[in-house]
Amino acid sequence: MAFADNLKTLPGVSHLAALNLIDAADAVVATIENKPGQAGSLAVYNHLAQLYGAISPEAAKKGLELYAEHTEDARANPGKHPNIDRLIGLIERGETLRVKQVFAV
Repeated sequence: MAFADNLKTLPGVSHLAALNLIDAADAVVATIENKPGQAGSLAVYNHLAQLYGAISPEAAKKGLELYAEHTEDARANPGKHPNIDRLIGLIERGETLRVKQVFAV
């Protein structure tokens, strides 16, 4: 399925303002906000966190499947899709990121 079709199958994220991604040293390494250009990634990362409890290498592999056609574009153009690049890096390094939800008020 295409990314747009995959998004339709994921839980809604209207209750979220953002997700903070936290590394093993408890540092926030990235924030994905609920705004145009990031809302799709917010939905993917939120879904992965719900399924796997964190963004582990296993979760990252599932995320690359969900990103569908954008995954190949990211591999061909490093830096163009930073949220996909992050998943690829987690798989390569065997690292896990914790996820903290920031709720919309």
